[in-house]
Amino acid sequence: MSVTTQSFKPQLKIPATYMRGGTSKGVFFNLADLPLDAQVAGRARDNLLLRVIGSPDPYAKHTDGMGGATSSTSKTVILSKSTVADHDVDYLFGQVAIDKPAIDWSGNCGNLTAAVGAFAISQGLVDASRIPNDGIAVVRIWQANISKTIIAHVPIVNGEVQETGDFMLDGVTFPAAEVKVEFVDPADGDGALFPTGNLVDDLNVPGVGTFKATMINAGIPTIFVNADEIGYSGTELQEAINNDEAALTRFETIRSYGALQMGLITDLEQAKTRQHTPKIAFVSPAKRYLSSSDSDVDAQSIDLCVRALSMGKLHHAMMGTAAVAIGTAAVIPGTLVNLAAGGDVQGEVVFGHPSGTLKVGAVATNDTGNWQVNKVSMSRSARVLMEGNVRVPQEHI
Repeated sequence: MSVTTQSFKPQLKIPATYMRGGTSKGVFFNLADLPLDAQVAGRARDNLLLRVIGSPDPYAKHTDGMGGATSSTSKTVILSKSTVADHDVDYLFGQVAIDKPAIDWSGNCGNLTAAVGAFAISQGLVDASRIPNDGIAVVRIWQANISKTIIAHVPIVNGEVQETGDFMLDGVTFPAAEVKVEFVDPADGDGALFPTGNLVDDLNVPGVGTFKATMINAGIPTIFVNADEIGYSGTELQEAINNDEAALTRFETIRSYGALQMGLITDLEQAKTRQHTPKIAFVSPAKRYLSSSDSDVDAQSIDLCVRALSMGKLHHAMMGTAAVAIGTAAVIPGTLVNLAAGGDVQGEVVFGHPSGTLKVGAVATNDTGNWQVNKVSMSRSARVLMEGNVRVPQEHI
């Protein structure tokens, strides 16, 4: 029996690094290593990254790609030497959809930000004079998606990034070195924290209901609602929501109408292709619960409970950018986050999420009635999982 063969082009071989940052994983690229047509924004770049991750995948497994079929693991990062004065590296983040051929470039990934400094140093994107032989390298990051500055404090030992350590981050199984990250002036766009002009709005969602909502642009546009108003306690884990299609549809409907009220979209249909932003989250006063690892989270150890959805699913921990929004809203009296935390938050807040707890600090000021956030800080960890080359079939890009 003869076998008919057909000639296909060989796979592209592109230098890449697979990294964990915070509670996320992603494929990191140096811009200069991408094919020329993918070094600029557009369809060629999107097609390449979609195929790297393995999307769209109707089986929702990403078996034929580097993605992990969750919002936390379907991520891509492109870094280059910064074109912005007083910055070391430009950081561009792409959130890859799992079930459709789309990449959302509208926001940042706060978790992967923790890995940006280390990758930039390893790629020679940070001037050697800024890297101590032992100590902390202060990497000035320009977040190109949202045009904001982020400062990463990367530990260095013997001139190399220190990745191992004893810092534990809830949502990550093993310890690693601590990386402190500061989000400078993280308010979206022109600095307006509250796009509606209100700390709390009535969000009317036809067919669902009307809810109190705090809609804030800090770190990432986020819609906060009260857990009890939507039928939850605030201590839910993933299976309580992600296995409930009706609940997921309701959350997406609320998110879409919130995006409309925030001015992020002009038509509800646009929300379908803007899955990454805004985020939707629900809050409640501090309560005791068992985390996803069966650890006891005592109500006395936290200020409030927060649960957030990302790309249509309840997040297993907390997105770093949403943590920026939480920290910011917590220190501003009268927001739903602040009220859930008891109303008297001084500088930092500890919140409970499905995997455990997280502390985030924020500095906000009120200038003649207009709130501004100066800086939000938190600790994460990061490490290289694999480095080498990613292979991409040319016929599919």
